[in-house]
Amino acid sequence: MIPRPPDESLRLAALHDYMLLDTQADDEFDLLTELAAELCGVPYSFVSLVDADRVWFKSRHGSHAVQMPRDEDYCAWSILEADGLNIPDLTADPRTASLRATTGGPRYRMYSGVNLVNADGYRVGVLCVLDTQVRNLTPNQQHLLRRLARQVVALMELRLKERGLQEALAQVSRLANEDELTGLRNRRAWMAEARSQLLLARRLGSTLSMLMLDVDHFKKINDTHGHPAGDAVLRGLGQLLERSLRKTDVAGRLGGEEFAVLLPGSEVYGAARVAENLRQLVADEPLRDGERSLQVTVSIGVANIAVVQPDDDLDALMRAADQALYTAKQTGRNRVAMA
Repeated sequence: MIPRPPDESLRLAALHDYMLLDTQADDEFDLLTELAAELCGVPYSFVSLVDADRVWFKSRHGSHAVQMPRDEDYCAWSILEADGLNIPDLTADPRTASLRATTGGPRYRMYSGVNLVNADGYRVGVLCVLDTQVRNLTPNQQHLLRRLARQVVALMELRLKERGLQEALAQVSRLANEDELTGLRNRRAWMAEARSQLLLARRLGSTLSMLMLDVDHFKKINDTHGHPAGDAVLRGLGQLLERSLRKTDVAGRLGGEEFAVLLPGSEVYGAARVAENLRQLVADEPLRDGERSLQVTVSIGVANIAVVQPDDDLDALMRAADQALYTAKQTGRNRVAMA
């Protein structure tokens, strides 16, 4: 077994931070690997990442190999050396003479590797070149290989920063479009999606229904049990909507205790069945606030684009659904009404 560096756990953590293992091919890594082979005049080159039990090749030139067991790869020896590893004749070095790639195909004879060292000094991998002939790299070739290795590390850092930027942008987008309490779309995001769905339905000649939901006696819940209990009710209702609706349906919190749902492709009576199912689920399923269960009900208004004029905008459809919701509340609550 090839020895492990004394800083192995920290080294592996640094490697995994780059999130490059098992990723797709990358043209820029491939270019650096190809340049290494060309400048050193060898048929094989690799950008090798030394993982816990394997050496995985982020890029390779002249080989179709994807990875090697760590104890069978020369790079596992390279990261043990501060300056990397240069072996002109692999059969003459006791560390490498019996390794599979030396004794069997492709029968490597020369190996030269420059460690990929991150800013904290951890050797996470190797840029290496290999030949099937016994030979030494010239000093200039060794110098160029070291410079290329620094470019590989710079590219690794760039990819890490790009991922961080993408994650930050995704977080900003999520915060801009998501209701913080329920995880559903917020009013702005839901309205934007609703406009798009309405235009699409009219262009395709398909149907679209809308539900407007309101938690019954919500003020009483807050006054009796406190605002944390009210938040728990809204959060629970958001979760119920998420798991009960189709993936094509679009739920959002418009504000306070008011929610809205778009049902693309649903006729009004189909939408009414969905609404009744949701009403029954809320009535039957207590929403939890810590150890306490809160029994609540909702009133729901249903509208379909058939009840508005062909040139009406989203506001007209929302008014129709809102009027149906008003009817449901005025006629006793915990019920569904259709526009």
